Amino acid sequence: MHTQKLLVSAVALASTAFAWAQEDTAENQNQVIEELLIIGQQKSYGNNAVTQSMMDQHSSLTSVVDVIDNIPGVLVTEGDSFGADDWSTTVSIRGFQLNLDQQQIGMTIDGVPNGNSNYGGGSKANRFIDSEDLAGVEVSQGTADISSRSHEALGGTLNYLTSNPADEFGFTLSTAVGEYDAKKVYARLDTGEFAPNTSAWISVSKSESSDFMEGSAENEREHVSAKIVSAQEFVTVTGFVSYDDAHEDNYQRITVAEFDVNEESDRLIGTWTGIPYVDQVYRKGWSTLRENTLGYLKVEFENDGFSANATGYYHHNNGRGDWLPPYVVAADGSLVTYVDNTGAPISYFAADGTEVVSIPGCESTLTFPYGGGSAAFDPSCQDTSNGAIPVGSYRHTHYTKTRTGLTADIAWTAQFGEAANTLRGGLWYEDYLREESRNWHQTTDSRLGYSFEGSPYWLQYDNEFPVTTAMYYLEDSIEMAGVTVRLGAKKFFVELDKDNELTGAGGPEVDSDSDVLPSFGVVYNTPVDGLEVFFGYAENFAAIKDVVLESADAVANVEAETAKNTDVGIRFQNDKFQVSAVYYDIEFDNRIQFVDGGNDVVSGGSDYLGEVAGQYINQGGIESNGLELAFSYNINENFSFYSAYTYNDSTYLGTGDSAVDAALGINPGNTVIGSPDNMLVLSLDFTMSNYYAGVSQKWVDERFVTSDNSSANIAPDYSLFDVYAGTDIALNSSFIESLNVHLTVNNLLDENYLSGISGDWGAWVGAPRTAVLGLTAKF
Repeated sequence: MHTQKLLVSAVALASTAFAWAQEDTAENQNQVIEELLIIGQQKSYGNNAVTQSMMDQHSSLTSVVDVIDNIPGVLVTEGDSFGADDWSTTVSIRGFQLNLDQQQIGMTIDGVPNGNSNYGGGSKANRFIDSEDLAGVEVSQGTADISSRSHEALGGTLNYLTSNPADEFGFTLSTAVGEYDAKKVYARLDTGEFAPNTSAWISVSKSESSDFMEGSAENEREHVSAKIVSAQEFVTVTGFVSYDDAHEDNYQRITVAEFDVNEESDRLIGTWTGIPYVDQVYRKGWSTLRENTLGYLKVEFENDGFSANATGYYHHNNGRGDWLPPYVVAADGSLVTYVDNTGAPISYFAADGTEVVSIPGCESTLTFPYGGGSAAFDPSCQDTSNGAIPVGSYRHTHYTKTRTGLTADIAWTAQFGEAANTLRGGLWYEDYLREESRNWHQTTDSRLGYSFEGSPYWLQYDNEFPVTTAMYYLEDSIEMAGVTVRLGAKKFFVELDKDNELTGAGGPEVDSDSDVLPSFGVVYNTPVDGLEVFFGYAENFAAIKDVVLESADAVANVEAETAKNTDVGIRFQNDKFQVSAVYYDIEFDNRIQFVDGGNDVVSGGSDYLGEVAGQYINQGGIESNGLELAFSYNINENFSFYSAYTYNDSTYLGTGDSAVDAALGINPGNTVIGSPDNMLVLSLDFTMSNYYAGVSQKWVDERFVTSDNSSANIAPDYSLFDVYAGTDIALNSSFIESLNVHLTVNNLLDENYLSGISGDWGAWVGAPRTAVLGLTAKF
């Protein structure tokens, strides 16, 4: 019923838009449309680009990842309205996922690969681009351009674009304040043309916010970026560099049952209790610290039908992930053992440093978190004859990654009679080294807080993962009589290795090369002016991730993931509106999953040691098919309307052996977790003189939280309204050129909902209504 009402609303609003259009004056009907919503370029696959109105729906505090959320086929969810917690960020495109478990969507920055998007050492676009410096995002929902540099792009590619320098000298200063202690200061200097056809900009910003649960998080981000462009007669040189330093206190997933009990809590706490078992969910102890530096230099040449470019890039990532286990661990006999002789963890010592023995027969009264802990964790069950001092640990997982790479492309276009032929090809090479280690620090005094000893008492592991990637592609396209046909192929060569820095052991070494991946497409410009039809097919590839080598078990039988993507669609556009419809069919094979081979080592809690037995294996795959519709209409000179509807059916494929499927917990035919069957976007934007405003609604169908598709684990459907309004004020001043005031309110009706889904068990609580007011001055 909810779906039907929304669809009826969409039709009604569209009909109203057409009615208004019929009342336009002849002058308005003949006006020059300055900007149409871009809902598809002339490609043989589904693609879209964000527009200014989509970006206006978000404040300057919002992560750039989120601006693509109104594109058909796309669902972006973040821990809060600012995207201030990378741990809780998820992206779903056509059933393919980017979350804590899966990295199936490619991401690039100005065409430069981002170096994976996973939490443990990966970096999404928000680590490289400030929202004020974002020019746009190119979204390829399935079959991306053959030149795209990513070996995660099974189900789409996102290319985030930085803005170019302004032609004139100028200085921009902005500030934003919002709910949940949110604030940001941003400054940018545009040099203008300081040398022939050469200009640059540099920007700096600092932002802060807290969580919307109980207000204990201390999120901070500092960012510096610079870009230079020099466009000469045949050659253009572009340089870009960014530095980002972020400290994020996380949100945590909860079960559907927990959400039903309390829709506004993620079960992390903001007050220290002095009981290590309870304080393991102290929010400030769940932190993500990341520093990212990315730089590239690109040289482009174009003359007389021939073009070439080459880009060299460097990326360094350094960071840490924090947790607060409620006990201490020993690597040898010099410290306490991980468990005592009864098998219970130790979290209390006597005053003389010896172990406190729990009172025999005492039953714990702890009920929070995770349903409560055993007597060994409960202070009321400790023998206090010699004191009972709580002890805990601060566990640090350190992430470091260094990447250097080179991309190069050439293209040659020649006319043969009535046919225009373009031959292009390219290379990509990248060398990276990822390091990951984990050490344990003892808390100084667990009765008082989470401060910890500077020197770790245990180094659990220290591994390095060298990875080299090489890719080449070749494509030929011919255009004649309104038909463009392209045929191409690409191939990846990926080598992974592991070095154990503690033992000196090497390996395993894994080659994760792809087969030759074909790509084919046709675009037909019909006799109807503005109408084209297209067909595209491509085989995509995701190399084995180095995280697979973390498993102690053999990985020799693990194969790289592959996907076969087919797009069929139509597009129509004129100077008033655009329409696109895309049907897609995707088969994803060799899905890599971690199979848990044991139980949690801490009863009722988490596996803090990460020592649960298991291995990575290929678990069948996923089949997705669906329909993406987009409609954009300039009603008159003041109003524009946009709508996007997505129908998606993503289901799990089995291994072909029902006994193996049952043993692995695979349910062939079940819906993929986190993928809604239906999504609908309605957006109305207004501009008049120096004023602008807009309202947008996105409805998301219910989603399964667990792969068994249990009726008890369904995230309900939800509908979010976002509104924005602003004005540009021109000032007659030789000092200040203009002022802009911008207000955004996300989740206007303050709906409670579950947002991102990950882990085959839980989801994050959705962000409540959040208002932000921004002020920008141009000098």
